[in-house]
Amino acid sequence: HGATELDEVGAEVLPRRTPAPAWLPTTKGEEGDFCLRSSDCAAGLCCARHFWSKICKPVLREGQVCTRHRRKGTHGLEIFQRCQCAEGLSCRLQREHGPSDTSRLHTCQRH
Repeated sequence: HGATELDEVGAEVLPRRTPAPAWLPTTKGEEGDFCLRSSDCAAGLCCARHFWSKICKPVLREGQVCTRHRRKGTHGLEIFQRCQCAEGLSCRLQREHGPSDTSRLHTCQRH
């Protein structure tokens, strides 16, 4: 069995827990709230860069424009990041109908 540690007065010493910083919200962030990671945001939102800070932004729905990264690591270079596509959707090249199929636009589409 574990021995309890005592301080000079003889009171039991409890393990120290670092308190959450005062600026850290206790509820999940809504759209436009500052965040550090996506888990700080409410359901349906992700934490993405907006200028030089990060805010909760909506996860992209079907038909919305998305960002397709050709090389790993380029996501960090954007100052206006978009969230990823919602579950069941993927970011794919939008097909234009007609002879001039030159659009480079990507949208969230069903698998």
